[in-house]
Amino acid sequence: MSHVDPDREAWAIFKSLPRDTPINMLNLIRLKPLATYPDDHPDARRGLTGMDAYRLYAQTTSPILRRLGGRTIWAGAPQVIVTGPQTEHWDIAFVAEYPTSDAFMAMVRDPDYRVFVQHRTAATADSRLIRCETRPIGEQFWS
Repeated sequence: MSHVDPDREAWAIFKSLPRDTPINMLNLIRLKPLATYPDDHPDARRGLTGMDAYRLYAQTTSPILRRLGGRTIWAGAPQVIVTGPQTEHWDIAFVAEYPTSDAFMAMVRDPDYRVFVQHRTAATADSRLIRCETRPIGEQFWS
């Protein structure tokens, strides 16, 4: 089963959590070999790879993220699942930081974002988006 967009239940839980504290969103992305846009999309016949389309998503949505006070605080290319199913793989991993969950919700409701997110949908075969509460890290990793 593939997951690209949040379902209603997950979105309701997200909205029920505190809205006025910083959050980090862990993103795990598995890309399609070729992006699949709706037939009427301007990029539908360009032959873009999933990576091409995801780059377009990042380029077009980064200004919105910054405008709302967010930023990417970590990004990496997953290499191997050390603990977990070896059948699972991810092409992109990153953590986006938001000043509040309201800022995240403002981003996904932004009219320009709603247009640009079509690149993410076209690019993504599967994904995980995990909201994390920020906590200080001490000598014992978790304080």
